[in-house]
Amino acid sequence: MKRTARGLTAFAGLGALAFGVIACGGGGGGGGGTLKVVGSSDVDHLDTTSGYTLVSVLLTRQYARTLFNVKGADNFADATRIQADVATELPTTGNGGISADGRTYTIKLRTGVRWNTPAPREVTAADFIRGIKRLCNPAQPSGGIGYYTATIEGMDAFCAGFGKVSAKDAAAIAAYQNGHQIAGLRAKDAKTLVIKLRRPASDFTNIMGLQFSAAAPAEYDRYLPDSPDYRKHTISDGPFQITSYTPNKSYELVRNANWRQDTDPLRAQNPVRIQITMGQDSPDVVQQQMELGTADLSWDQPVPTSRIPGLKSNRNFKIEDGSTNNPYLDFNTLSPNNGRALSKPAVRQAIEYAIDKSALVQIYGGPRVSAVLNQVIPPGSVGHEPFNLYPTPGNSGDPAKCKQLLAAAGYPNGLTLQFPYRTNSNHPKVAQSVQANLHACGITANLTPDTNGNFYGKTLVNPADARQGTWDIAAPGWVPDWYGNNGRTNIVPLFDGRTYGANSTDYGGYNNPAVNALIDQALQAKSIGDAAKIWARADRLIMQDAAIVPFMNQKYPIFHSSRVKNALYLPTSQAFDLNQVKLS
Repeated sequence: MKRTARGLTAFAGLGALAFGVIACGGGGGGGGGTLKVVGSSDVDHLDTTSGYTLVSVLLTRQYARTLFNVKGADNFADATRIQADVATELPTTGNGGISADGRTYTIKLRTGVRWNTPAPREVTAADFIRGIKRLCNPAQPSGGIGYYTATIEGMDAFCAGFGKVSAKDAAAIAAYQNGHQIAGLRAKDAKTLVIKLRRPASDFTNIMGLQFSAAAPAEYDRYLPDSPDYRKHTISDGPFQITSYTPNKSYELVRNANWRQDTDPLRAQNPVRIQITMGQDSPDVVQQQMELGTADLSWDQPVPTSRIPGLKSNRNFKIEDGSTNNPYLDFNTLSPNNGRALSKPAVRQAIEYAIDKSALVQIYGGPRVSAVLNQVIPPGSVGHEPFNLYPTPGNSGDPAKCKQLLAAAGYPNGLTLQFPYRTNSNHPKVAQSVQANLHACGITANLTPDTNGNFYGKTLVNPADARQGTWDIAAPGWVPDWYGNNGRTNIVPLFDGRTYGANSTDYGGYNNPAVNALIDQALQAKSIGDAAKIWARADRLIMQDAAIVPFMNQKYPIFHSSRVKNALYLPTSQAFDLNQVKLS
């Protein structure tokens, strides 16, 4: 995301257009028409390897398939249940998919899943190995790489070598990728993938259901990962294919003629076309367009808080369940600013008392929609045990306590902090509220507007920028990568300091060896119950360090136009699954 739309032409002619296989019919599904989606910002990364935002997961789901995944549903439990995707079934010890020691997975692939290449060909086990190898490429490595290096045998050694390859040489990247093997990955044959783990991992099918480990065709070896050339040539094994893309402005997807419904239990091919229009930063305007029928779904804008009370009885409006830490205040512990003040727990602990969380909850619609969160692991996720180390009256903040602790930490005259914020959704209001809270504590926060895609794709994920102090605090959000057995996903990506690097979601470089040790213990626990107790201990230690300031656990108000039928919710994207929508 290091470029803007200026100077770039619309990417018509990519993917299926380049291969000459677009059709208005397609291999299955019903419905028809053009689904119109409107919102603010582009994805952080279009490449499945490195994309790590709600909208990137939603978009790539339409054209990139994984071994396992979830299916949109009208209730939270069904929409979070991991199921077989390209795999023929979920592996178990009973069906021979998991060895008796829990370390070897043998996964059979469906026949009939095809790439939309000029001569359509089957998706193979080698394509999944390629997709996993690409996770630690030096150009755009995955922010979720820790899930894989911690589980797959030999992945860490493979990645260590990959990191020495030039990040600007596509041929060198492909040569390393194809010339080196991961000890724990083997294609037994074209339709059988064997994966050996470092140790048993009860959540491994969830990890392999993340978009990071989607199959990748051999053609991707020609391009630098997530480069403009890559984005011109996306290839689909899903129900839709990108046929036009203007960065930061629009996408157009049409039906992939090589997709077949009988090979895909989780998706459909209901619209003929999906049109995504970006650049609209006002939630009110997006909401108005949906109510008028000029748009069908929001891309990344929430229902305006002021509209929620009046929509209670509207059949096109729902409040969906969630278990999130979204948004939260993150500290750049590596920043040299203010004499490295944010590296000191005592300073961060002072700021914990500054924030008026009750006001932030109101920005998101009040207690009906959001609840104050005072810890890392939210209700509904494994390891949640409620506690509050920094209580304030009515969760409204205590500026006097903040000032007292800040002075005791050696900063009686306060601090000056660089605070980039997202311009979409409710984020400007959140930034202004936090800025006012900090001002009452004697802290000046200099606000800098940023687009959602750039915020996650560049601003927060460059270690050199963090060490130079280009930002001090920020308010990202965290939606678990999966639900159910999800202790790992609420702690490892944000707080395992051993994973810090380019594209890491441990944005501020937090690193506590004691937390890292608890992570290792939890991952080796013999039961989910045992693991939950250890995750809870890690949660408390992270909050003792004041690694972040949690704000709230959100449910998600969501609306669609009156044309939309069969709106099936995806909690991991906080959106309706685009391919399932039928239009009246």
